[in-house]
Amino acid sequence: MCGIVGYIGPREAAPILLDGLSKLEYRGYDSAGLAIYNDGVITVERAVGKLVNLYEKTDGGNKLKGTLGIGHTRWATHGKPNEVNAHPHSSENFSLVHNGIIENEAELRRTYLRDVEFASDTDTEVVVRLLEKFTSEGEEMDVAIMHLIDIIEGSYALAIIDRRDPDHMYAVKNKSPLLVGKGEGFNMIGSDAMAMIAHTDTFYEIQDKEFAIVTRDSVELYTSYSKRIDREPYKAELDLSDISKGTYPHYMLKEIEEQPLVIRRIIGEYQNEAGELTVPEEILADVRDCDKIYIIACGTSYHAGIIGKHFFENIAGKPAESCVASEFVYNTPLLTEKPLFIFISQSGETADSRAVLVKIKEMGYKSITLTNVKGSTLSREADHTLLLYAGPEIAVASTKAYTAQIAVLAILAASVKNRIGIDLKYELALIANTIEGLCGDRELYNRLAEEYIAPSRNCFYIGRGVDYYVCLEAALKLKEISYVQTEGFAAGELKHGTIALIEDGTPVVAVITQSNTNLNTRSNVKEVISRGAKVIRISSKSLSTRKDQIVIGDVHEMLSPLVSVVPAQYLAYYTALHRGCDIDKPRNLAKSVTVE
Repeated sequence: MCGIVGYIGPREAAPILLDGLSKLEYRGYDSAGLAIYNDGVITVERAVGKLVNLYEKTDGGNKLKGTLGIGHTRWATHGKPNEVNAHPHSSENFSLVHNGIIENEAELRRTYLRDVEFASDTDTEVVVRLLEKFTSEGEEMDVAIMHLIDIIEGSYALAIIDRRDPDHMYAVKNKSPLLVGKGEGFNMIGSDAMAMIAHTDTFYEIQDKEFAIVTRDSVELYTSYSKRIDREPYKAELDLSDISKGTYPHYMLKEIEEQPLVIRRIIGEYQNEAGELTVPEEILADVRDCDKIYIIACGTSYHAGIIGKHFFENIAGKPAESCVASEFVYNTPLLTEKPLFIFISQSGETADSRAVLVKIKEMGYKSITLTNVKGSTLSREADHTLLLYAGPEIAVASTKAYTAQIAVLAILAASVKNRIGIDLKYELALIANTIEGLCGDRELYNRLAEEYIAPSRNCFYIGRGVDYYVCLEAALKLKEISYVQTEGFAAGELKHGTIALIEDGTPVVAVITQSNTNLNTRSNVKEVISRGAKVIRISSKSLSTRKDQIVIGDVHEMLSPLVSVVPAQYLAYYTALHRGCDIDKPRNLAKSVTVE
C-alpha cells in the first residue's frame, strides 16, 4: 500500500515521478501528490482518486518545473481520502511523503507540538512539523533526522526535501520498505524497485532505523546514531516489459495466463545438473534438522501455506502447521524444541509476517522466505530465500504468485524426502500443459460467471481435503475483486449450519479432484441442489460426469490445486467484469500490506 518516488538530477522531475507512481498503482491508493523544488520554492499539487487526475491537473507534470521532487500515492489510514490529507505534507521549509503508521502520533502532538495548528488529519503531518521544530531550534538536518528516529514509534518510509537546499534529498526508513536507486548523474528514492526500473537497475537497500542523504552524484547511508554505512548496491532482476499489460485488457487476465510460463520457469530454475528438482543443501539441512515446520503467511499466501503443510506431511513426512501471521505474533502457540519457520509473501514486505520474523529471530530460530522479490525485507532478514520466479505481479488479486508458491513448496517438500516417489519434474511439466489447455476455455468461464454468479449477492465454494484448501483461495479471489460475498467451506460441514444459507438461485461451486472424496462431495452437491442452489462443478477428467461444466485434465491428485484453482481465477475475473468492478485495483485493497 502507498507508493513513494523521489528524483534528483538534471531532468525535469515531475514527469519522471508521475511515471514512477504509475508503476505503483497496483499497490492500491486513493489519492496522489507531487512536491517539486524550483528556485527556493516547493510547489505541491495533490489530487483525489486515480493518478490520472493528478496527471491532468499538472499537464503530465509539465506545469511543475524543477529537477528535484518527491511523489506519493496514498492509501488512507489517518483521515479521509481527500486532497487535504493527501501527500506530500509540508511545513514552512519541508515537504515529505510517508508510508506506514506513526503509532505514537497523539503523544507526539501533546509532547512537542501542543501549539501547532494542523492542516490535516494525518499522522504524517506530525512528522514534518517535528522536523520543522527541531531544525528551527538549531539542529542540523542529520541531527534532526536522528531525533525523529529516536522518538517516532511505528512504521515509516520517508522521502524529504527542503526548500532551502536544492542539492539534497533525504530518505528515512523503519519497517516500511524504501530503496535508493543509483543512476549516472542522478539518483532516486522509491518504495518499490518497479517505480525506478525504467531509469536504473541498481539499488541501495535502507535497513530499519537508517537514513540516506542523496544528491545527484552520491548516496550516503547512516545509522540512527550517525555512523556512516559502507554498503554495496545490488542489481534488481526486473524486466520492464514484464510490467506492461501488452494486449490484455487487465493485468489479472495476463497473469492468469502467464501461469504455464511461470511453472516452466520454476522447473528450469530449480533443476540441478542431473536434471532433478531440488533446493540448496543448506536449506535442506535446516529443514531435516527441525522437529516441526511453522508456515507463516497472510491471505493468498496463507492459503498456499495450508497446501504446503499438506505437502510437508504427506510427501516429506514432516510435521507442519500453517499460521496466520497477524495472529501468530500476538498469540504465539506453544512451539516445539527445534522449530523452523517458512515465511511466504509475494512482495516480501508483508508487515504482519515481518513482525513474526523479528520475533522468532530474537528467539534464535531458523527461517526461510518464499518470495517473488529478490532483495525484499523478508528475503534479506531470513536465513534462506527461495524465489518464486513469477515475474512482477501487478493485479492486487494474486494468481500466478499463488501457483508459484505451491510449486516451490512442492519442490522443497520433495527435496527433503520424497516418500511417495512423485516425479515432480514430470508432474509440473504436465501441469503447465494442463493449465495452458484451461486457458483456452475463456468463453465457458465467461458464460458461467455471467449466468450463475454475477447476478447474486453471495456464493459458496465447497470441497474436501486439498479441494477445500483450493475453495478458500477461490472464495477469496471472487470476493476481493467482484465484491460478491463468498465463502469456502469443507463440504462435509455444510450440514452443520451453513446449508441454512442456501436458497433458490444461490450459486455454489464444487471442486472435485480427489478420488477418495469424490462421491462424498457429490452427495453434498445433491443436498444443495435440493434446496435451490445453482451448482458449477469443477472436476478432474477421470472423476467427471456429464453434468460437470468444467473438466480439467488429470494430474497427480496431490498437486491438483495447481490446476483446479485456474478456473476459479477465471470465474472471479469474469464475474467482476460483468459487475463493472475495477479488476486490477479493487476497492479498499492494496497489493503489498506494509503496515500491521
